[in-house]
This record gives sequence, C-alpha cells and structure tokens, in this order.
Amino acid sequence: MPSDPQATPVAATPPAPAASDRHSTTGYRDLLRNVEFTGLYAGFTLTAAAGTLSGFALGSLVNDRTGSPFLTAVSMYGATFATVLGALTLMSVADGRRPRRTLVALQFASLVGVGAQAVPGLPLTVRFGLLLMLGFLQSLGTGTRLGLLAEIVPTSAYATARSLMNITSGGMAVLGYAVGAVLLRHLGPYGVFTVAAALTAVGLAVVTATVREHSIRLTRRPGLRQTWATNKELFAHPGRRALLLNLWVPNGLIVGCEALFISYDPRGAGTLLAAGSAGMLLGDLAVGRLFSADRRRRSAFALRLLLAVPFLVFGFHPPTLVAAAAVFLAGAGFAATLPLQEQLLALTPDAVRGQVQGVESAGRMTWQGLGAAIAGGLAQYLAPGSAIALAAAVSVAVTVLAGPAVSRTAGTVGTG
Repeated sequence: MPSDPQATPVAATPPAPAASDRHSTTGYRDLLRNVEFTGLYAGFTLTAAAGTLSGFALGSLVNDRTGSPFLTAVSMYGATFATVLGALTLMSVADGRRPRRTLVALQFASLVGVGAQAVPGLPLTVRFGLLLMLGFLQSLGTGTRLGLLAEIVPTSAYATARSLMNITSGGMAVLGYAVGAVLLRHLGPYGVFTVAAALTAVGLAVVTATVREHSIRLTRRPGLRQTWATNKELFAHPGRRALLLNLWVPNGLIVGCEALFISYDPRGAGTLLAAGSAGMLLGDLAVGRLFSADRRRRSAFALRLLLAVPFLVFGFHPPTLVAAAAVFLAGAGFAATLPLQEQLLALTPDAVRGQVQGVESAGRMTWQGLGAAIAGGLAQYLAPGSAIALAAAVSVAVTVLAGPAVSRTAGTVGTG
C-alpha cells in the first residue's frame, strides 16, 4: 500500500476484508474483551460525559447572564464551529506517525481547557474563546481516535464498534443532562465544570494506560499541505459529497432544534434533552446491533426522515410530555449516521481513513454549531417552538432532495 495519500487517491476502494472478517459477527462482549478497545471506549465514554456536563453548565450560565436564546444555543454547541478549523488545517495528524501519543496530548490539552471553565469570574468572551479551543482540539482528537479504532478492531466489527460508541454517547447524554440538572442545583455551574474536568482527567489516564502505539500510515510529515491534499481528493467524488451532505446538514439542523430547548421550556429542558438522547441510544442499539449491513443501507432514508418529522409538532406548542415523546421518537433517527458512515468508510483507503473520518465528524459537529446558530437566530424573531418546526422542515427538505444521490452511492457500495 503506497504511503503517500497523493499517490493513493481517496477515490480508491480499500482492500476487501479477509474471509474471516466478512463472515464473522462481532458482538459488544467480543469487542470489550479487547483491552485496547475497552481503554479507547472508556476514555471516549468519560470524555463524552464531561462534554455533556460542561455544555449544560455553560448553557445554563449564559442563559442566566444574558437571557438570549441565540447566545444560549451557541454556548451549548459553539465548540462545534471550531471543528472545521481542525478539518481544514491539521487533521492529517490523525494519520501521523504516533497516533496514540497524539491522542494523549490532545486529551491533556482538553483537560486544561475544561478546567479553566471552572474558574469563577471569567468574562463570557473568554469562556467562548475556551469553547472554540476545545472544539478545535476535539476535532483532531476524534479523527485520531477513529483512526486508532480502525486499527484496533477488524473491518467486520467496525460498524458494531461505532454503534456501541454512539449508544454510549447517547447514554452519557441522558445521564449527563439528568445528573447535570441535579448537580447544577447543588454545586452551581462552576462545580459542574469541576466534575467535568475530573472526568476528563480519568479518561486521559485510562487511554494512557491501555492504548498502545500503532502502525505509521504516512511517511510524510502531517500538516496543512497534507491535510488539504487529502481533503481535495475527498470532496472530488460525487458519492462522498452526497454522503457528507446527508451526514452533516439534516443532523445539524435537528441539533439546532435541541439547542432551543432551554429557551422553549426552561423547566422541562432537561427532560427534552434526555428524551432525545434516550431515543438516540435505542436507535443506535437497534440499527447497529440488530440490522444487517444491507438493511442498514435500505433504512437510511427513512431514519433520516424520522430524525426531523416529529419536531414539526413544536409548531403547535405541545405540552412537555407530548414534546418529549416526539423528541424521543426523533432521536432514533440519528442512527442513520451508521449506514452512511459505513458507506463512506468503504470508499476510503486505509492510509487516510483517520483523516477522512475526522473530517466527517468535524463537518457533522460544525453543522451542529451552524444548526444551533440558525435555530437561535430564528428564535430571535419567532417563538422558539416555531423556530424548531421551521428548522425541522428544512431538514426534511434536504433529506428528500439529496435522497436519490445517496441511493445511487449505496447501490455502488453494495455491489462493489
């Protein structure tokens, strides 16, 4: 396999997995017997919990200080804006010489940033600056982590591993919002930031102790030029562009809807956020564990519609329990990311899969920030419920318009 990604176009298809990989089935227990995967997974779990707590604390702090739906939404998801900077500048470090060392260094820097948020009296401008720094570090860390994941687990287990991590992310969000609301009442936002920093520190220690260094996928020094060269190849393929559009835009607009929950119903926001995360957990569990790869591909369009359609009910300003039921149902639609990610991986050569997955994740997170800004901006002029319904309607429209291109890509991957 050539080591230069410019000599290995992203359009190339990676080597087919071995027969044992194609026909074996790997469950969650099998994955957790792998010490390295368990360490990577535990570090991710603790980091996800810390991110949920710190985001909830910052959103509550900004809402109390400003009362602005726009600033509150951006404070909860604003870190995602900086992820695009990682994707455009240094994402090639995800496929660099020492991915384990890179991940440890990035998590340590994140620990410093989260810990700084716990300092009382910081101006909001400084807090937003820290938020952007953490988003930049998070994007590079995600690419590096996913590159390591593809090294640690066999090809046949990749979807199962991503499913488990998505389920965990949803579970940590459910617990994080529920526990965060309790901690906020007893500790205040600065105490919640301190708890988030402690979780980040434990996650760093776990990764340091369990994950070993893996193969060098590039011989050239990672940097801006390397990142741009691979990104140019990534976006040159129309099928990948369609996949990225569907991974980014509908998802981001619905996260923007969720960013308005505090403004829509301050008392019931924790319930709504937890309901969405619980739905996401259930959807990822069912689609990742019970569906075959072919069934996942065939269900992607319906799941993407499910992600947005229930949010239309917010236009009628339903009571909290009805809204929570709709959000729970919609949360299952986030599982559409699994088949789309599988298709993207199938179109990516091994040498740059860390960067490509990092770009996919960074773009998805950036669109979550854009979705929060769009929905928050709409809520400055419309009632929050009306803004939620309008953003959901646009998500539906994007899914419908992009559906044929994604279907063509799915057919190509399925027969390749």
